[in-house]
Amino acid sequence: MNTTFEYLIRLGDNALILSQRLGEWCGHGPVLEQDIAMTNIALDLLGQARMLLTYAGQLEGKGQSEDDLAYFRDAHQFRNALLVEQPNEDWAYTIVRQFFFDTFSYFNYQALLQSRDEHLAGIAEKAIKEVTYHLRYSSEWMVRLGDGTETSREKMQTAVNDLWAFSGELTTPDETDRLAAESGVGADLLKIKPLWEQKVASILEEATLKQPENIWMQRGGKQGRHSEHLGFILAEMQHMQRTYPGNEW
Repeated sequence: MNTTFEYLIRLGDNALILSQRLGEWCGHGPVLEQDIAMTNIALDLLGQARMLLTYAGQLEGKGQSEDDLAYFRDAHQFRNALLVEQPNEDWAYTIVRQFFFDTFSYFNYQALLQSRDEHLAGIAEKAIKEVTYHLRYSSEWMVRLGDGTETSREKMQTAVNDLWAFSGELTTPDETDRLAAESGVGADLLKIKPLWEQKVASILEEATLKQPENIWMQRGGKQGRHSEHLGFILAEMQHMQRTYPGNEW
């Protein structure tokens, strides 16, 4: 399989699935302002997914559009990291999941600004402005809740503990990541990893939260091995197109 296509699918699927997750907060946010903020972040991610999947389809050369790739692949064909498909649970889980991902996404897109693939570098240039805001937003909420009340700190620590095992996959390279980096198209995850660790450690300290000691990490999402949660996400997301293929507004 074309390495660049596979690499783009991973980036696009991360954005698409997390967008779908965040969209679940629409109308259910803790306060109106944060309801709107989370929905806007979901829309930003959806825009990134559209650019990445459209380009992936063009490179593949099989006539697949962004909609085909989003709506007509099965769970084992998705390549998103396991972190982004984890349930919202509550506001604490949502913020911690977002912060872990935003930190990775920020450094990843920073690196992709230098991609040899000019089209991908252009996507990164558009995305980095949004991602910079996303990281600031989730970082501020990490500190606000972690260094808040006893209840909010307890909820945040629980979320950090539970989601930590899903964070390592983001910066752990496999063959596709290595080939993409060696070709100059993709980011070098081995260089991003210490940047991610430093930023996360800094914000956790400021938020008076403890970094989990366990080093074992869940993996498999980038190879198409997912949790049971992804199937439910896709069942909802793909229902209309699968029931009425080719339907247009």
